[in-house]
Amino acid sequence: MNEIGFRKSRFHGIIVIVNKQIYQENCTLNQYHFQLVLPLNIEVLIPENDSVRLVSQITEELDFRSLNMAYSSKGRNPAIPPRILFSVLIYAYMNGIYSSRQIEKACRRDINFMWLLEGNRAPDHNTIDRFRRERLESCLESLFGQFIEKLYEWDEISFENLYIDGTKIEANANKYSFVWRKSIEKHSARQEEKILRLHRKVEEAYGVSFYSTEVQALLKEMASFLLDKKTEESIEFVYGSGKRKNPLQRLTEECLELLEKRAHYEKCKDTFRDRNSFSKTDPDATFMHMKDDHMRNAQLKPGYNMQIGVEAGYVVHCQAYAQRNDVRTLIPFLKSWDRLHPEASHENIVADAGYESEENYDFLMRQGKNIFIKPQTYDQWKKRSFKKLIGKLENMAYDEEKDCYVCTEGRQLLPKRTWESRNGGTSYITKYTEYECENCEGCPVKTKCTKAAGNRKAKVSKRFKELRALSHSNIQSPKGVVLRINRSIQAEGAFGVLKEDMGFRRFLTRGHVNISTEFLLLCFGFNVNKLHRKTLNNQRGFKIYHSERLGCIA
Repeated sequence: MNEIGFRKSRFHGIIVIVNKQIYQENCTLNQYHFQLVLPLNIEVLIPENDSVRLVSQITEELDFRSLNMAYSSKGRNPAIPPRILFSVLIYAYMNGIYSSRQIEKACRRDINFMWLLEGNRAPDHNTIDRFRRERLESCLESLFGQFIEKLYEWDEISFENLYIDGTKIEANANKYSFVWRKSIEKHSARQEEKILRLHRKVEEAYGVSFYSTEVQALLKEMASFLLDKKTEESIEFVYGSGKRKNPLQRLTEECLELLEKRAHYEKCKDTFRDRNSFSKTDPDATFMHMKDDHMRNAQLKPGYNMQIGVEAGYVVHCQAYAQRNDVRTLIPFLKSWDRLHPEASHENIVADAGYESEENYDFLMRQGKNIFIKPQTYDQWKKRSFKKLIGKLENMAYDEEKDCYVCTEGRQLLPKRTWESRNGGTSYITKYTEYECENCEGCPVKTKCTKAAGNRKAKVSKRFKELRALSHSNIQSPKGVVLRINRSIQAEGAFGVLKEDMGFRRFLTRGHVNISTEFLLLCFGFNVNKLHRKTLNNQRGFKIYHSERLGCIA
């Protein structure tokens, strides 16, 4: 009776016998003894068309020599072969499992993960995390590229149309740990004034001159002089309440404090590079405006600008950038594609209005690409209200022979001067021409045309105007209409699946290298899911959506 107690159940007043041994560490003392019947081969429990079989088949065809080289040749072999651990990671990302602890839990409980392990013991979360952060860094791009080449061999993609789009994903960083460029520049300028005042104090107190012109070098020279002075005069610095500091100690402490802050400001400036902000907990992350939440509050959070290139529904290329806008990511994105796939070049580049710039147009033309980029003012051009704006150059007639614009009143806007402007971030040179109306005095519609006190002026880049007209003509063609529709379906649809269906909203790791690894694994899993879904729906080889109603044929 000492081992057994009684308590009344809350359900129906039933008396239940409770064994006190349940509170002990060994929970098997109170279990019933029965035989769990399982087949000797657990493969019979997995359906023949399950996606886990497709993962195993794909990884069997990849070359893992680059992954094996990530391990040291000395010491014992890995407890789990790298190929198997890679398959487990891909299958986890396919099913929306991203945490290393959750992956470990799935390996212990999920029969599909057990089947992938091929009889090996389930890895712990530390092994999974180290594998993801340390081993895949140098080889994941190669493995992803091999899979893309396999898709080309299977006629799933043809390297013809590349649909480009971007989205912002939150970084694993504190959203209040921001550092702003303007704030650092303001404090740095104020500090220079303090340094000059300290410089005058030291010169007046000791009658010595310093010859360094650079601020940080001057601080170091003063600090060295003051410390040598302390040693020379055998002055011992005092600390704590009730202690009176020597004037030399005050000057030395002020100088060392300014030197420390100066080093901090210089480090921040190096971290900024071409950005205006970064996070203290993840210096590679930039503060960006995320999508509005359900209360329509704009969110300013640390994040990364993730760019993807999609073809036939598959993510064929992906890169992470710290720039907030998309326009400066297009050229490095395409260059990274050429670096990884030098023999595969897409003929048609399709992107939305966020990528429009003269530099991007010019780069694509020099590469021999067909440009399908929607102009930023394309939606405005289609409105009746825009056509009534007589001050817009688009609504004025242009005379190519005289190189002038003619307003609604028949007055000419003639070229007055030309100049070149250099892009500070990329050093691209844009040539501008300024047009000015011959005489706006007495014009009855001047208030509708311009708010300037003098004549109507306009700044035009002829090269940009020419390339924009070409892209505008391309997107209005039957082929361009189909490609724009497919960009919305395939590129934006891919982000919808990644962020909504697969629930990937925030990175788990920190740093540009680690988050790139995470996103590549996610895109790898997305592509396997897409291939599996196409196989089940008998859609293999389907590359483009088309509409016969629009007179377009894929």
